[in-house]
Amino acid sequence: MKNDMNEEQLWLVDLQLFAEDGATGEKTEQATPRRREEARRKGQVFKSTDLNAAIIMVAGSAAVYLTYPYIIQSLQDFTSLYLLERAHEEFTIQYIYGLLLEVLFILAKIGLPIMAACFVAALLITYLQVGFVFSGEPLTPKLERLNPVQGFQRIFSKRALVELVKSLLKVAVTGWIVYTVIRKYYYVFPRFVDMELIATLQALGQIIFEMAMKVGVVFVIIGVLDYLYQWFEHEKTLKMSKYDVKQEYKETEGDPLIRSRQRQIQREVAMRRMMAEVPKADVIITNPTHFAVALRYEVDIMDAPVVIAKGQDYMAAKIREIADEYGIMIVENPLLARTLYNSVEIGQEVPEELYHAVAEVLAFVYRQKKKVL
Repeated sequence: MKNDMNEEQLWLVDLQLFAEDGATGEKTEQATPRRREEARRKGQVFKSTDLNAAIIMVAGSAAVYLTYPYIIQSLQDFTSLYLLERAHEEFTIQYIYGLLLEVLFILAKIGLPIMAACFVAALLITYLQVGFVFSGEPLTPKLERLNPVQGFQRIFSKRALVELVKSLLKVAVTGWIVYTVIRKYYYVFPRFVDMELIATLQALGQIIFEMAMKVGVVFVIIGVLDYLYQWFEHEKTLKMSKYDVKQEYKETEGDPLIRSRQRQIQREVAMRRMMAEVPKADVIITNPTHFAVALRYEVDIMDAPVVIAKGQDYMAAKIREIADEYGIMIVENPLLARTLYNSVEIGQEVPEELYHAVAEVLAFVYRQKKKVL
């Protein structure tokens, strides 16, 4: 007998655990708006850093190309000034200090437009991808990042493989473009010996700009593809299981059992409040058993009689019970009772179309009260 009991205990397993494990393991549902908002608040947004770098590269190259004549002219003027006009000045600390200030000023004039173009491009492409997102969550130190097992998993993950492929593709594309551009202009390089410095710089600038723009365009294409991949991975990460969706619904809307209990409590409170008003009624109009409507009318402050309580079946019986206890007159009028119950809410005045019927009832009640007195 004891062995049989032990065998039965071995088979007493909570099957709900298996149901929950299966539900939480398979993520097949699309992310809910709340899940997306939580991820965004934590800084978990998708964007392509490759696309950012490509756009910044194109913007910076374009800025350099547009300001290149100004850069050459500024350097030429600075060189002429110090080689021709100030070559015979005494080399003192004041002279070095002035030279340093002028060099910094020229570098600022040359570099600020390029840096501004890169900054605006970076800000714009980031905003177009993720909007304005500020979160300190990614900066929070996490001990699991020091886990060597997870580190190896990240190194040999699918994402790492994709990054490796992108890097190799960039190197191959950059090498091919540099090779083709240099092959295109290889006949120019021997002529640099006989060309003036300004012409040499202009030719080199043209060649470098062509390389940069071609590489930039290819990098933009790679960045767009990477953006789509990041979007796909982000959506995959945000997916939820059916169990997660149910849990979120319970958290946002509340547990159905709890909400049902809350509604029940609210109904009970409303019922007690309504029953407390019954003793103030002037008359109770009944069906006579299925419906009961309590009316109150004060000539000085009310334009029309007001329904202060109503009920059906059990509630109707309770209203009649309270009416008997407090000596409130009960009038049987099935049609009027059903009409008032179905068309007038508690606290509302009797509609005009029922004035005549209600007035007859109230007049009858007042006459009965006078007879009693």
